[in-house]
Amino acid sequence: MLNMFLRIIVLALSVEGEDLFCKLWGNPDIPLLSKTGDFMLGGVFTLHNNIIASKPTLQSKPEAFTCIGFFFYFKSLNYRGYQFAEAMIFAIEEINNRTDILPNVSLGYKIYDACGTISLAIKAAMALISGAGEAQSSTLSCSQQSSIHAIIGESASSPTIGIATLVGQFNIPVISHFATCACLSNRKEFPTFFRTIPSDYYQSRALAQLVKHFGWTWVGTIRSDNDYGKSGMATFIEAAQKEGICIEYSEVIYRTNPRETFLKTVEVIKMVSSKIIVAFASFIDMELLMKELLLQNITGLQWVGSESWVSDKNVATKENYRIFKGAIAVYAVAYALHDLLACQDNQGPWQANQKDELPLQVSSFANNGEYVNFDINGDPPARYELVNWQLSINGIIEFVTIGFYDIPKSVCSESCHPGTRKATQRGKPICCFDCLPCAEGEISNNTDAVHCMKCPLEYRANEEKDQCILKDIEFLSYDEIMGMILIIFALLGASLTSVVAVVFFKFRDTPIVKANNSELSFLLLFSLTLCFLCSLTFIREPTQWSCMLRHTAFGITFVLCISCVLGKTIVVLMAFRATMPGSKIMKCFGPTQQRLSVLSLTLLQTLTCIIWLVKYPPLPHKNMNSNKEVIILECEMGSPVAFYLVLGYIGVLAVMCFVLAFLARKLPDNFNEAKFITFSMLVFCAVWITFIPSYISSPGKYTVAVEVFAILASSFGLLLCIFVPKCYIVLLKPDRNSKKHVISNQIIFTTVKMNSIYNLTSLL
Repeated sequence: MLNMFLRIIVLALSVEGEDLFCKLWGNPDIPLLSKTGDFMLGGVFTLHNNIIASKPTLQSKPEAFTCIGFFFYFKSLNYRGYQFAEAMIFAIEEINNRTDILPNVSLGYKIYDACGTISLAIKAAMALISGAGEAQSSTLSCSQQSSIHAIIGESASSPTIGIATLVGQFNIPVISHFATCACLSNRKEFPTFFRTIPSDYYQSRALAQLVKHFGWTWVGTIRSDNDYGKSGMATFIEAAQKEGICIEYSEVIYRTNPRETFLKTVEVIKMVSSKIIVAFASFIDMELLMKELLLQNITGLQWVGSESWVSDKNVATKENYRIFKGAIAVYAVAYALHDLLACQDNQGPWQANQKDELPLQVSSFANNGEYVNFDINGDPPARYELVNWQLSINGIIEFVTIGFYDIPKSVCSESCHPGTRKATQRGKPICCFDCLPCAEGEISNNTDAVHCMKCPLEYRANEEKDQCILKDIEFLSYDEIMGMILIIFALLGASLTSVVAVVFFKFRDTPIVKANNSELSFLLLFSLTLCFLCSLTFIREPTQWSCMLRHTAFGITFVLCISCVLGKTIVVLMAFRATMPGSKIMKCFGPTQQRLSVLSLTLLQTLTCIIWLVKYPPLPHKNMNSNKEVIILECEMGSPVAFYLVLGYIGVLAVMCFVLAFLARKLPDNFNEAKFITFSMLVFCAVWITFIPSYISSPGKYTVAVEVFAILASSFGLLLCIFVPKCYIVLLKPDRNSKKHVISNQIIFTTVKMNSIYNLTSLL
C-alpha cells in the first residue's frame, strides 16, 4: 500500500488546477490532517463509516452532514480508510526526506474525511480546490491558482465519480487507488481521472471465467446499490450469460437501507436452490449482510467476491469464517509505477515553458525494472491475484494466493484499427493477417473489420478512413481569388468598351470614324460590352436560370459581335474591289443590307438557342464522378450537340471573317481595317482552338474558368485590335484624321485603284 501511494503522489504533481472567483457562503471546511509544502496534494478518504444527517425544516439554513465521532471513537472508524491516509502521509514524508526525488522541493497535504458519502466527498473536493480551509473570513482571495495540484482518492467509486466530475472542469487530476467502476474509464466525462487499479471491466469478466472454470452454471448474485455494484454486476451478468451461466436471483443491498432489506436478502438466500453466490459489493455493505447471516447461522455456501470486500481484513474475521469459509475473488494489484525525471530546462518529460502549468502528460513510467502503461482511458494493465480465505493454526484468517488472472499479450498479428481491414496471410493460420488501408472512398469503423464499406456518393472518407464525411461543394465563386480576377477583367473590358464608344460618338463626324462604318462600329461595341458582361453569369453558384443564361447569352452575343465584324470586312472589301467610277456594287451592300445581314445571322443563332432551351435546357448538376473528394456543382449542357452547334456556328463566322479580311489586308492603310480585323480574327481563332482541349482536360471549377478566360481573351482581342489603332489616330494624331490627308496618300496607287478610292470617298 505504501508503494502504491508513493507512486501515486509523484504522478499527481503533473498538473495544477485553474482558479475561480468565489465567495464563501458558509463556514470554512478545515482539513482533518494537513501540512504545508511547496506543492500541495489533497486527500479524500473514508475515515468514518457513519454520518449525522439532520432533516431540513425549510425554515432555517440546513445543517451540514457531519461524521460520527473522532479518531478515538473506534466503533465508527474505518480502519482501511485510516490506513490509506496513513500511507499517503508516510509516502509524502519519505519523498521529502529523499534527495533523488524532487530535491529542494517539499510536499504538503490536506486530508478530508468523506465519511463514505458522495455529498461530503464533493464538499471536500470543493474545499481543496477553492482553498476554503485557509480562509480567515467569508471572502476568499481567488486571484491565484488553486494550491492543490492533485487529489488522491476516494476509495469507493461513487464518491470518486462525484469528485472527478467536479474537479475535471478545473484540469486537476484525480488519482484513485481503489475506485474500480468501469464507468470511470469514460474519457469524455472524466478527462483528468487516473487510477492505479484495473477497471471492473476486466474483473467482472475474470469472475465469470472463474465461475465457469469450476463448472458452476447456477448462481445467485448480490451487489451494492451504487455505481461500483451496478456497473460491475452488469458486466458480470453479460459475461456470465455468454459463458452459459444462469443467474437464479439478483439482490441489491446498501449500507443506509433499513434492516428489513437485509433480512429480505437473507430470506432469499435461504429459499433458493443455488449454493454459489457472486457478490459485487463494498465491504461496508457486506459487513451488514454478514451480521444477519451470522445471526441466522447460514452456512454451506460458496462465495465468489470482488476485491472490495473479499480482501478486507475487517470482513475477514474468525466469526465470519464460518459463513465465508473458502471464499475466493479477485484482488486487484495495480502495477502502475513511476519514474519522474527532474524537471530541468529541455530535459525530462516537460519543457521549460510548461513548469508552471505541469499538465498531466505522464502516460507511462517504470519502477523496479518493470515498465507500465496507462491506456487511453487512464487505466493500468489488468492483472489480478486469486486469493482464498484460509484459517491459520492460530485462528487468524489469511489471504492465500491460489493463482493469477492476467491478460497477457500474445497475438500473431496486432488488431486492425478502424480505417483498415484484415487480409489473411497466405499459408498461415487465420489469426495471422495484414492490416490493409481501406480503398479511396471506403471506411471501416470497427476494430478487425473484414471488409471496408463504401461511402455514399455525397460523402467521402476522412483522413483516418474511419468515418464518412460530407464532401465539399466546389464551383467558381466571387469569393475566391480566381473568381475575383476574372470579374475584375470582365468589368475592365466592359468599361474600356464604353470609353471607346464615347470616343467614337464624340468624333462620329470625322473621316476615320465615318470611313470605318460608324453604325456597325457602335453595334460592335455594344455587342462587345455584352460579351464582357455575359462572362459574369459563369462566376456564381449554378442555378436553373444562370445555367440557361450562360451558354445562350454567350452564343448570341458572340454571333452578334462576329456578324458586325463580318459586315465591316465585307464593306471594306467591296469598296476597294469596285474598279470603275460610278460602280453600283456598293449599293448591293448598303446600310440596309448590312443591318439585315447582322440581324439574319444573329437570328439564326437565337433560334438555335431557343430550341436548345425548350428541348434540352441546361440545368445544375452535382458531378460526383470527376473528383472523389469534392462535389463539383456545374451546369449540365442538356444537349452537347446543341452546345457544339452554337460554338461551331461562331467558329464558321469567325473563319469567314478571317478569310475575307486576309484577302483585303494589302489595301490602302488610311481606310483599311482589314489588317486589324485579320489580326483580331487570328487572335480570336487561336483562343478558341486552344480552348477546346483545355476545356476538356480541366477539372472541376477550372473548366468554367477556362471558358470565362476564352470569352474575355477573345473579346479583348477584338476590342484592342480593331478599335485601339483608330482611337490612337483620333486622340493622338488628329492631323491624320482629315479628308485631305486621306486623299493625298492615295496618289501612289494606280488609276484602277483611284476608281475604288472614289467609291469609298463618296461615302464621306
